[in-house]
Amino acid sequence: MAQTDEELKAAVLVHALAHAAADGFTDAVLQRAARDAGASPEQLAHLFPQGPLSLVEAFSTRADDAMERALGDISAMKVRERIASAVLARIAAVRPHKEAARRAAAFLLLPQHAALGAKLVYQTVDRMWRAAGDTSTDFNFYTKRGILAGVYTSTLMRWFNDASDDEHDTRAFLDARIENVMQFEKFKAEMKARFASPSSSAS
Repeated sequence: MAQTDEELKAAVLVHALAHAAADGFTDAVLQRAARDAGASPEQLAHLFPQGPLSLVEAFSTRADDAMERALGDISAMKVRERIASAVLARIAAVRPHKEAARRAAAFLLLPQHAALGAKLVYQTVDRMWRAAGDTSTDFNFYTKRGILAGVYTSTLMRWFNDASDDEHDTRAFLDARIENVMQFEKFKAEMKARFASPSSSAS
């Protein structure tokens, strides 16, 4: 049965993740995964035009897709609960391939891959905020994504080293980071209101 491009790409990715856990995201891993999936060199070049970079991007996009499916409708939750749920859902999406995810993160930390790393983090947190119901279009659009990028990436790094039962330490770390953000936002709102009041301008 003939496979579509998306089906073949998914098959290559599945095989690559099994190898990447031990060997990282390399051309050799991609070539081996292509052979395992039955993809020709021409098909591989078409599906992964930037080699390992395209492979890491496909891994991230698949995890983002899984995160959105798992979240469903979270509009009834408080904002902090929506964000916590989104971060945890994104981690859950890569949990079956934790070592490969660790390798992908290390790959994206290399200076020559920094642009892709920034792009993928932005795409992930943008989808988190959209799933959380964010409709902002002003400056808050960017500040929200910047703040969440810090929360998400630091929590992901904590998870990579979490050996606690039920990943309790990761959840506690995430809760603390979100609490810090909420306190900062509260302080910022109070300062804005104070300096906008007539009494503050008159003094």
